[in-house]
Formats: sequence, structure tokens, C-alpha cells
Amino acid sequence: MSTCATTSRESAESLAGTAALARTWLLIEQPGPWGAHALTDSHLDPDVGRALEAAAEGTGVRVALIRRPGRPADRHGAPGRRLFLAHTAPGRSWIRTTTVTDPRAALGVDFAALGAGEHNGLWEPYIGEPLVLVCTNGKRDRCCALLGRPLAAELAASGTQTWEVTHIGGHRFSPTLFVLPYGYAYGRASAPLIKEAVESARDGRITVDHARGRSAWDRPGQAADLAVREFIGEDLADALDVVRTDAMWPEPKSTDRPTFSSAATTGASAAWAVTVAHSDGRMWRVIVEQRADGAAAPASCGAPLGPPARMAVASISAVETSISMTDSMSRRTAQAVGR
Repeated sequence: MSTCATTSRESAESLAGTAALARTWLLIEQPGPWGAHALTDSHLDPDVGRALEAAAEGTGVRVALIRRPGRPADRHGAPGRRLFLAHTAPGRSWIRTTTVTDPRAALGVDFAALGAGEHNGLWEPYIGEPLVLVCTNGKRDRCCALLGRPLAAELAASGTQTWEVTHIGGHRFSPTLFVLPYGYAYGRASAPLIKEAVESARDGRITVDHARGRSAWDRPGQAADLAVREFIGEDLADALDVVRTDAMWPEPKSTDRPTFSSAATTGASAAWAVTVAHSDGRMWRVIVEQRADGAAAPASCGAPLGPPARMAVASISAVETSISMTDSMSRRTAQAVGR
């Protein structure tokens, strides 16, 4: 049986720059079955789901439902629901958590502040192991159930803090997941790889193997961050920040799989100049192009064939910062005096 994940894997479709965009995640425990659009098609009150979507729109907060791995029990009368808030921006990553009896409590949070990284003391700090959120919603795409649920069960059995999550985009990269607090997503994942990613996150580091990108940034920024990490061998989670993204070609409309303008499909591509800064003061200018130069493939099972949009890094060049320029001028001055 051919699936979107099989097609993507066989064509070696690039993972970089494909993670869902979410500076802050709001995760709500909802046991039981999930429909294709889980916020309004589960045992969560659909009015609450719609209200959460409306409240989060445009704030940088992404809302998703979670449940523990295993058979989804119908716990209509569950005494408590676990809620998590996680902000993923470099240098300001945090996780807050609480337990509520009514998920309507999530509507009382300040979405705008949370999207900006300000929790203002809401709930309690989460001090446990890194969290792994595996996409398993088979109603959204069968690959997520066929490949995601066994991985989630295996990780949970090994003691990894694992939750199933409704939808993080990129079904064709199943099994796919993200790790908190830093928000890096991974595709075509295996249990050994994710255990390594969790160990790295525990130490404030990042595993770049099979990484799709950090959810704090848009897709060009995700690709640029990963490219610079590989270029300089940097694995500290908070060492790099995407400080600027400038469109060099009209940016295509944002979808789960980016679409192309007619110019892109005839050879031209969307392109961005992304500035990546290191905490030590170094900076790089990364040219990222959106390309469709592979065989047509479905974005998800049952979807029509389309161009396999990917983020390709065309170049990485160091940017001379004011600090390095001052140092250079000082050296030239000293040399002139020495003469």
C-alpha cells in the first residue's frame, strides 16, 4: 500500500524548513477519539474548540489536543485534564503546566502575552523531563496512526515523557513529532533518534539529525537555523537566533505545503535573505530558496499530486558585525602606529 510517507521517504524529500509555526504551544489533554479537525471533532465541547481557535488566531499561539499513548479511552468524566503552555523562542524557552477539571479554563489565558513569551506567573513551572509530542491522529492522515502511534507507545514504555498530539503538519514525514521546551520538530523518526534528542534537550542541546526546524520561526528561518548549525557544528539550543528575514521574491501563500506562484513553477523560486545571529556576536546571511524540483507527490494520503515544495539553502556568508569591525579598525590603527 502506497502512502504519502512512503512516497516522501523514497524520493528523499528534504525535512528542513517544514515544521509547524508556533512560538507558543497550548496543549490540552483530551482523552478519547479525535476527528480530522480535533478541536471541534472530539469529546471536547466544539464551542470551546472554536473559541480557542478564535482566541489564538494571530497571536503566535498554536492550540493542540494531547492524550497519553495507548488505546484512547472514552473518559468523559475524567477528574482532571493536564494543560501545558510552552514558549519556544531562543533564550526564553519555558514550559508551564496545570491540571483543570474543565478545559474551558484555557480560554482565560492572555493569548497575546503568551505568544510574546510572557507567562506572567501563570500556572506552575514544569520541571520534569523534556516532553515528546508525537502526531498520531489517523483521522487526519493514516500515516500518523500507522507510524506515529507505535513510536509513541515505544517511547512511553521506555520512560520518555511522551504524549500523542492531534496535528503538527507534515503527515508525509511520519512518524513526526516535536520536543519541548525548545520546539524542534523531527520527521521519519525512530525511538533511538528521539531518545538521543531528549538526552540532548535535557542538556540544553539540539540533535539536528532528522530535524524539521524550530517552531518559533517561519520556514525560511527554520531552514537557515539548521543550515548554520551544520555549517559551524553548533548544538547549543539557545546559541542561535533568527533575527531577520527579508523576502527577495514575493513570498508564497502559507499552507501546510507551501504553494507556488506561476513564476516559481516555471523555474524561478521564492527566496529570502535570513540573518542568523550567534550568542557570541557572530552573524550569517543565509539565502534560502523555495524550490519544486522533484517528482510530484501528495502532501498527505489521498491528496492530489503536487510539487514537493522544499526550502533549499543556496548560500551562507558571514556578516561582519560592529564588534568585529571595531576590532579590525583597532588592529589597523595599531599596525599604523607600529610603522
